[in-house]
Amino acid sequence: MTKGERNPKIDPFFRKAKKWKEEFEMLRDIVLDCELTEDFKWMHPCYTYQNNNIVLIHGFKEYCALLFHKGALLKDPHGILIQQTENVQAARQIRFTNVQEIEEMQLILKTYIDEAIEVEKAGLQVEFKKNTEYVIPEELENKFFEIPDLKTAFEALTPGRQRAYILHFSQPKQSKTRESRVEKYLSHILNGKGLDD
Repeated sequence: MTKGERNPKIDPFFRKAKKWKEEFEMLRDIVLDCELTEDFKWMHPCYTYQNNNIVLIHGFKEYCALLFHKGALLKDPHGILIQQTENVQAARQIRFTNVQEIEEMQLILKTYIDEAIEVEKAGLQVEFKKNTEYVIPEELENKFFEIPDLKTAFEALTPGRQRAYILHFSQPKQSKTRESRVEKYLSHILNGKGLDD
């Protein structure tokens, strides 16, 4: 696929869209105007520069958005980049609820996309928190003590899988719920599998 061209393989995504159809089309035109290559990843239109992900178009119930893969590295002079959840480290969104918002922000969006391309050209990387900076929930620590092989298996997992488990196990407020989550995934961890494997 050449830069700035519509990829016919992605047309069905835009055709099938029931919500945000007009908004998606406008965002697509803006992004392609920045001469990125259109691709389809994670079930969404994804735009790349030299095979590196720059921005993704996606929709939710309340809004549609442009997701910048390394948005945490952008300057954000307009204060419009949003961190989806406190655990998202690199990506940032710009959200929209109607076509007018996108229309009014066209030039701003292009400057953010251009900056994201420059970040990629410069080879900049987001510094992710180390897994050691996350607090391992007490319920998991207790299981490590009970089942030493579990600790060994957990430490053998990739950092991303470890982080996903830590966040999933830490989420509930009640210890009983955290405990049942740990129990549910014991065999997964012992078999070297991630949360979604």
